[in-house]
Amino acid sequence: MIRNFDIDALRTMVVGVELGSFTRAASELGRSQSAISMHIKKLEDRAGKTLFTRHGRGLVPTEAGEQLLSYARKIIALNDEAAIAMGVGEVETSVKLGLPQDFFDVILPKTVSLFSSQHENVHVDVRAGRNFALEEDVYSGRIDVAIAFFAAGSKGHGELLTEMQTRWLAPEGDATSFLEDRKVPLVLFDHPCLFRTNILKALEQEQRHWRVALTTPSLTGIWSAIAAKQGVTSRTLYRVSPDIQVLPLECGLPETEAIEVRLLVSDRASPAALALRDCIREIASQELKTALDRVAA
Repeated sequence: MIRNFDIDALRTMVVGVELGSFTRAASELGRSQSAISMHIKKLEDRAGKTLFTRHGRGLVPTEAGEQLLSYARKIIALNDEAAIAMGVGEVETSVKLGLPQDFFDVILPKTVSLFSSQHENVHVDVRAGRNFALEEDVYSGRIDVAIAFFAAGSKGHGELLTEMQTRWLAPEGDATSFLEDRKVPLVLFDHPCLFRTNILKALEQEQRHWRVALTTPSLTGIWSAIAAKQGVTSRTLYRVSPDIQVLPLECGLPETEAIEVRLLVSDRASPAALALRDCIREIASQELKTALDRVAA
């Protein structure tokens, strides 16, 4: 007789592997640690094989575990698709969305509003991140959908939404002191950061001396530091803080490279996650086009 695998147990297995921890899976799924352990034991009993081995403080799939994991993802995806088609899906479903801090003010709320109007029972878990981390999280399955910055010409990284020019930004008022400073004072995100890399590359190519006046992990921190006359930076012109001025191209500082905004989707994305992808594609494309048209005018 063919043995049936329990859907909930398979879901526990997939979530545990994707999060890298069954303790985190317990929190994600709203279950006790003992319930999670019972799910794994149930799967091993059904399979008649050991599915995980202990590695340090965690568990890693055996060869049999990897094989079942592949089927588990397909079974769960089909189960969820069927549930949604029958109108009984999306109960206790969650999707994970990642994006840069630049897009939290407008693109995020508009996307969540549009998505929630169509999928009111789906919980959206939003995470801020930088391009290198967001891409890694998407391809590892920790995030379902993300939009992220990439260097211009970055082929093979998701779907290109738009290319955006970058410009030097300075405090309101006379920026002469910054431009004539023997070492250009910079306000930067901490390393690693695409904008930081582009800024330093441009200055070094022109053999301009520079110093890091302030680093921060926060976009708000960038704006506050520039407004407080700590230095200059280079970013896109999307929603620049009103107390910041955009320096002219002839300001004396070297031009920095354009960046691309790309849409990334996990290859394990559920139907709900694919719907979220469609929503953020629509909102981000509209919002960024409007912003670029406004700048061009």
